[in-house]
Amino acid sequence: MSFTTMLIITLCLFMAGNIFGIIYSYLVLSTTVFEKYRIQKKPYKKGVFKDRFPLYIFNVFLLTISSTIGIYFLYDSVESNFPAWWVLIVQVLIIFLADDVWFYFFHRWMHTNKTVLKKVHSIHHRAHTPFPLDYLYVHPFEWTFGIIGAVVAILAMINFWDLSIYSFWGFVFLRNLHEIHIHSDLKLPLLKNIPLISPVEDHDVHHEKLDGNYASTFRIWDWIMKTRFKEKNVAE
Repeated sequence: MSFTTMLIITLCLFMAGNIFGIIYSYLVLSTTVFEKYRIQKKPYKKGVFKDRFPLYIFNVFLLTISSTIGIYFLYDSVESNFPAWWVLIVQVLIIFLADDVWFYFFHRWMHTNKTVLKKVHSIHHRAHTPFPLDYLYVHPFEWTFGIIGAVVAILAMINFWDLSIYSFWGFVFLRNLHEIHIHSDLKLPLLKNIPLISPVEDHDVHHEKLDGNYASTFRIWDWIMKTRFKEKNVAE
């Protein structure tokens, strides 16, 4: 597989996820299709998508640049053949675990450090009632440093195991969809009771209360560290 092909597929996955996020956000904000599944009942501020769109675009630009640089340096170190199914699952899971451990402590630090909370993380928390594409509504510092866990896992795997580009793509695709989902403010059937996975309600309460539920993917970190906000419903 050529470098160009690998890069194009990677960028297409990113773009496809964000196009899905745009469409999903439009349906949430401008129609009643998902109204019965909403966790919060507060109306969205008029023009909120337009106001936040420049930051969305800037963070997508940063992601595009970092992905291009990353593929350039890692191209000769990743396997381009499709791996055994169990290898794919294990590699994706390892990256997810490393990413989530880092995110938990990084996210928690942004709340306990009042300067960082005020100047950086507070931008994301302007979305008291989030909608799908709000996963991109973050300070560029937070956006850039938030991926360190995944980067460390990928670099370690390259050195100790033959990392498949398909495992990387699987992580990118699923992580993107997960972030869109947990910012959706929707309690959807089939997706609301996946074991160990942090439900939308956890992250929704975090946005509304500005406290607890720091994990992104696996709720186990909040259980272990005793930081899970136990309120089940977000106040209207």
